[in-house]
Amino acid sequence: MRIIHEDCDPTISEDKTLPTNAFLVEYINGETTHYDVVISGKKVDIFDSYWDKYKKNLINITQAAGTSNPKLWGSKPPENKKKR
Repeated sequence: MRIIHEDCDPTISEDKTLPTNAFLVEYINGETTHYDVVISGKKVDIFDSYWDKYKKNLINITQAAGTSNPKLWGSKPPENKKKR
């Protein structure tokens, strides 16, 4: 599990360029609601991590709108080198 956007605007999860294994986590910390965008191979890993930290203040885990292949997401395309 890896947090890619911490304490962010929930509309970030609507980004189609996110990987398909991205999730929006909603939780309460203090008296305010917070949102994280997290990637993980298994949703249960996200639940376990946030439950251990926030217990009943974990509100919701929903899949983000991403459509990118997780294996290719975040990799940079090869640079075009000029020939001499």
